[in-house]
Amino acid sequence: MSGGDLAWCSALEAVALIQRKEVSPVELTEATLARIEALNPRLNAFCLVAADLARAAAREAEIAVTKGEPLGPLHGVPISIKDVVFTRGLRTTGGSRLFAEAVPEEDAVAVARLRAAGAVILGKTNTSEFGHKAVTDNPMFGVTRNPWNLDLTPGGSSGGAAAAVASGLGPLALGTDGGGSVRIPAAFCGVYGFKPSRGRVPQYPGFPGWDHVAHTGPITRTVRDAALVLDVIAGGDDRDRDSLPREAGSYLAACDRAVRGLNVGWAPDLGYAVVDPRVQALCADAAAEFESLGCHVEVVNPGWESPEEAFGTIVAAQFYAAWSDRLPEAEALMDPTLVKFIRRGGGVTTRDYLLAIARVGTYWQEVHTFLARFDLLLTPTVAVPPFAAGASPPREISGQRVPVLGWMPFTYPFNLTGQPAASVPAGWTEDGLPVGLQIVGGRLADGVVLAASAAYEAARPWGERCPRL
Repeated sequence: MSGGDLAWCSALEAVALIQRKEVSPVELTEATLARIEALNPRLNAFCLVAADLARAAAREAEIAVTKGEPLGPLHGVPISIKDVVFTRGLRTTGGSRLFAEAVPEEDAVAVARLRAAGAVILGKTNTSEFGHKAVTDNPMFGVTRNPWNLDLTPGGSSGGAAAAVASGLGPLALGTDGGGSVRIPAAFCGVYGFKPSRGRVPQYPGFPGWDHVAHTGPITRTVRDAALVLDVIAGGDDRDRDSLPREAGSYLAACDRAVRGLNVGWAPDLGYAVVDPRVQALCADAAAEFESLGCHVEVVNPGWESPEEAFGTIVAAQFYAAWSDRLPEAEALMDPTLVKFIRRGGGVTTRDYLLAIARVGTYWQEVHTFLARFDLLLTPTVAVPPFAAGASPPREISGQRVPVLGWMPFTYPFNLTGQPAASVPAGWTEDGLPVGLQIVGGRLADGVVLAASAAYEAARPWGERCPRL
C-alpha cells in the first residue's frame, strides 16, 4: 500500500492491516510523518512534531507484532495530541509563551491510556492560548489554517487537531472541548468530532480555568474511529473525583445499534440564534435524513434563553483566578484577547459567580424537562461557515448584530449541561466550505449519539471528500 493510500486509512483499517502484518507500524508512521513534513508548513496544524519519539514508538510496536505479543486496540496507529493536553516527556505549552519550555512529568489520563493501547504519538497540535477562544492562533506558534481554504480558520480551539485529521496527517486526534472546541473545528474542517458526557474521560492533570465545562474527546474522519478512541480513554480515575465509572459494553459496538423509532427534535435556532442561510439550508437537509433512517423528527423551538452570560461569567472568573497573578508583568507575552478575558474575570464578584452557577442549574432543569420527549436533539454546529484565519469572529450574521458568542450559539450550552454531543458533516457550501450538524444526546447517552452518528454516516458518507492540498 502506498504512502498516499495509508494517509487516508481509518484507524480501524490500520489496526487490521497491522494485525495481519500487511502494513508495519514503522511504515504507517513514516508515511504519516512524510505527509506532515510536506503539508504542515502551509497548515500549521502541528506546533511540535515528535518525529524521533514517534519512530521509536513505531519500532517498539513493530517488534511486538513480530514477536506475536498481545496487541492493544490502537497498536501502531498514529495519533496527535492537542497542545493543552499534558504529555509526559513531550513539551506542552498550552499555546502560551509562559510555558514555552514546559515538559510535564506525567501524562494526562487520556494520553496514558492511549499509550497503553499502543498508539504512536506524532506530536502536539496547535490551539489558542489555553484554549480561551474558539479559533486557532496564538503569539507563540501563529495561525492554523483550514485545509479546505488556507485563507480561512479551521475553528478552534482544537483547530490544529481538526486540520490535521482533515488533511490526512494521521487518522486520530485528541482534542478538548470547553465550549465547542472539538465540535466547532470538526464542523469547519469536514470531519467528525465527539464531546463525551462530562466526566466520561477524566480531566487530570491539565491547565486550569475550565472547571465545570471541560471535556476531552476525539476528532476523526469516521464515527467508528472516534468510538474506538473512546473505548480506550473512557472510564473513571480517582484523581478526577468528577470522573464517571466505565460503562458496560463497547462504544464501538454501540455504533451498530438501531436508530429506527428514535424521537428526534430538530431545533434550527434553539429559539434565540441567528444562523447563516447557507448553514441553515444544509443542516435542515441533513436533519431530514433522520426521517429516512426511521426516526420520528419534529421541528422544535425549546424556548430557552441564551446561557451566554452565565457561561462567560463562569469561565472568565475561573481564568482570572488561574492567570491574573501573571498580570501585568507577563502581559506582553500573552494573547491580547486572553489578557482582556482575564481582566473581564476580575470584574466578576462572588455574587455574580454564584448566581451564574445557579443559573446553570436552572438551565439544566429546563433542558432536561424539554428533552424528556426526545432521544436526540439536532442543531447546526456553528451558525456560520468558516471565516478568515487570524480575524475576529463575525459580530453580524445575515445583517443582524449578534453577541460575542453569537457565531457559536449551539455548542457551549451543552458544555454547561454536560450532555454528549457530536458534529457530523452536514454538507459543503457552493464554494466548497464544510458545514456541521450537531447531534446532542440525553444525559450520559454517549452510545445513542454514536449510533445516530454512525447511521447518518452510512446514509451520507463523507469520507471520500478530501481537501486538495
